[in-house]
This record gives sequence, C-alpha cells and structure tokens, in this order.
Amino acid sequence: MGSSAEFDLCIVIDDDEDILLAARLLLKRLFAQVVTARSPEEAIAAMAGREPDVLLLDANFARGATDAKEGLAWLDRLLAADPDMVVVMITAHAGIQLAVEAMKRGATDFVAKPWSNERLLATVRTAATLRRSRDTVRTERAKLVVASAAPGDPFPLLGDSPAMARVHSLIQRAGPTEANVLVLGENGTGKELVARALHRHSRRADQAMLTVDLGAVSQDLIDSELFGHVKGAFTDARADRIGRVQAADRGTLFLDEVGNLPLHLQPKLLTVLEQRRVTPVGANRSVPVDIRVIAATNLSHARLTDESVFRQDLLFRLNTVEILLPPLRERREDVPMLVAHFLDLYARRYERDVPRVADGAMRALVAHDWPGNVRALRHAVERAVILGRGAQLDSEDFSLSAASAPTPPRLSREAVVPAAAEDLNLDRVERRLVESALLKHGYNISLAASELGLSRAALYRRMEKHGL
Repeated sequence: MGSSAEFDLCIVIDDDEDILLAARLLLKRLFAQVVTARSPEEAIAAMAGREPDVLLLDANFARGATDAKEGLAWLDRLLAADPDMVVVMITAHAGIQLAVEAMKRGATDFVAKPWSNERLLATVRTAATLRRSRDTVRTERAKLVVASAAPGDPFPLLGDSPAMARVHSLIQRAGPTEANVLVLGENGTGKELVARALHRHSRRADQAMLTVDLGAVSQDLIDSELFGHVKGAFTDARADRIGRVQAADRGTLFLDEVGNLPLHLQPKLLTVLEQRRVTPVGANRSVPVDIRVIAATNLSHARLTDESVFRQDLLFRLNTVEILLPPLRERREDVPMLVAHFLDLYARRYERDVPRVADGAMRALVAHDWPGNVRALRHAVERAVILGRGAQLDSEDFSLSAASAPTPPRLSREAVVPAAAEDLNLDRVERRLVESALLKHGYNISLAASELGLSRAALYRRMEKHGL
C-alpha cells in the first residue's frame, strides 16, 4: 500500500472512534500511513517529530461543546509550532462563521460531518499537495540561499574619487527604499558589488539576495530558471521546481546582464513587477511574491532605448533609480587604493609577504586604460603576487607592456592565425585567441564569447585560467 500511496502521513484527531475508523479506511487510499488520535496531545505523541502532509482537526472535544473554542485554540498552537503545517478543520456543527474564523487563523480548509467521501478525498488531496508545494519551496529556497551566500566579500566597492562618491551617495539614498534599481556600466566595473551594497543598505538585508546571470544561462532555460516550472511542463520537467523569482521572496533578486533577457520573456518579467505574482512554466495559477529587483547591464543607453532590444515599459519599471558605474579609466585616482587592497588580499591568500609597488610601476598602473576595468586590475595584481620574485613589484610583473596601448586594437580573426601556426601549444594558442577576442571587443564579454563560440560562463573560466 505504501509504495502506491500519493502521500506519506495523515493525522486525524477526533473524539469519536467511529469517525476515526471511517477516516482511516477512506484516507489510506491516499496516504502510506494514517494515524488517528482522540486528542491533540495523543496526536503530538504519535507524530514523534514527523511532519504530516495533512492534519485533520476536530473543532470540539469536550462533551456537548459546539463553540469550537478548543479546536481553534489547538489550531493556533499547532501552527505556532509549524507555520507550514496544513490543517483541515472538521466538525459536526458546520457554519460559515466558524469556517471563516478557522481560515483566518490559518486553517487550509473546512469539512463538515457527516462528510461526503468524495468531498473529503478531494479536500485532503488538495491540502496534501499544498504541503508538498510548501516543502518544495522551502527546500529549493534553502538551496539557492546557500548557493548565493558568501562568508564575506573580498572585493568591496572601493574608491573615493568624485565619480565613486556619487555612486556611494546613490547607494546610501536608494538602498533603504523599495525602489527597483538599474546599474549601468562596462564589464568588470563592479555592478554586482553595487547590487550587494544596495541589498546591505536595504530593509531586506536579513533576507537573501539571489543572483541570476542572464548572460550565462541558456536562453532556452531562462524561463524556467527565473519563473520555475511544474512537473510535466516540458520533456525534462520531472518534478516541480521554483524559480529564482519565487525563491527570492521577501529578499532581493539581482538580474545581472538583464539586457540578455529575450524579448518574448520581457512581458512576463514586467507582469511580475507590476502584479507581484509569478506563474511557473506550465502552471495555471500564479503565486504572490514580495521581491525587490536590482538589475544590471553593460548595454549603452542607445541600445536600452531600442524597442527591438528592450521593452521601454519594462525599462521604466527597472530604472526607478539608475546608477551609472564609471569605468576605471575615468577614476584613475582610485587605482592605488585598489592595488593596495588586492595586494593585501592575494598576499594573504598565497601566504606571501605583501610586496611594495615601485613608483614607476604605480604610475604605469594609474596611466593604463584597463579595458577590463577593476576585474582586469585584480587579475593583474594576483598574477604579480604569484609570479613576482622580490619584495618590490615592477611594471613587468604586471604584464602591462603587452597591453599598454590606450585604445584596444580591433583585431581580426586572421590576425591571430600566423601566431597560432608558429606555436602549436594548445594552452598558449587558447590564451592568445581569448585575449585577441577580448581586445577586439573592448572586453565586452558577451561579444567576445559570441565570437569565440563560448558561453559567457565558459569565457570567464578561460579568463581565470589564463589570468586575463
């Protein structure tokens, strides 16, 4: 019987032995185990810490009682112990007022005695499905929260230049509000750091901030990743799965590279923002969500205002507050502070003494245009800490000579072929190809990845591998 049951455990609490017997015989069609008890205390002892899919609770226990006070009091106690518990009230003295009061206090449904078997089965099956859905949401949210959690940000949003002072001011003013924020900036400028700072300054700081990198998710999977799906919605949908929107309930949802959201899904995101409800793929009903959205993109204003790329009504919903993050070349005075931070970080990570930077090397670092912005500077410092041979780092340790031109060259595919033909070492050839694509597209990760035939995530992995 247990192997064919739809659900695991049902608890029935009633002071009438005949009612308990009838319920046990009927409900064993749905549950692997039906536990009956004549009082809530007996039921709690029988549960022994297990969580029932459904608990049926009689409204009256004392002989002759009809006011349901005892049942409602136990309803309060049970839900206080487990807010996700699904309780169906049962009573021989049905009434709209009692049903409304029970529902207000958190009961899932209400059944009157004598019941219709079909009605009871339908009610209990619906209630058990609700509990399963709640468990799924809780489990998936916990997975996503753990995946998004960080023990401490080793890359804080540093900089006291006038350009960064404006950014910090906007974060401090917008953070405590519920306004959606759009962060604009080139790749590597630290858009996710701005999002994390906004979340830390918000009233949602004690909840999770979940991130979806829309540039790294396959376009075929974005719908399910964002909005979730129900079992059977498509070929590989073998179980219900909540999306990032629902998992971020009560917290912050960070949509990185939102400019990569396909046009056909933009109305669905707009509906979520307008109605605060989300409909999983394949579902017939929407569920409420309470989220704050922070979005980021490296698209220019010209691209964002192109209706063929991005819906303007969605843009207006996302950019209630807009923060433009300056490229590193426009805040060169912040470079020494950043270099000092990264030197300390990587010296500790690789168990080295913190080296000093020669004056000439620091001038070169400040003068460099850094097409990859702070991310490229960070990689350069990490490489210098690893490969530097003395207590002082010179320009050569930062590999600036090969990339000192203020404007990235526009390289063609043909330009890398001769070098590849002369040197057949696979790692070195791959590094040159990746570096050439990055330089050609001014470190625009999406364009470089597309030219190389890679996903953004795969390109990031190769950049890390080769220290680019």
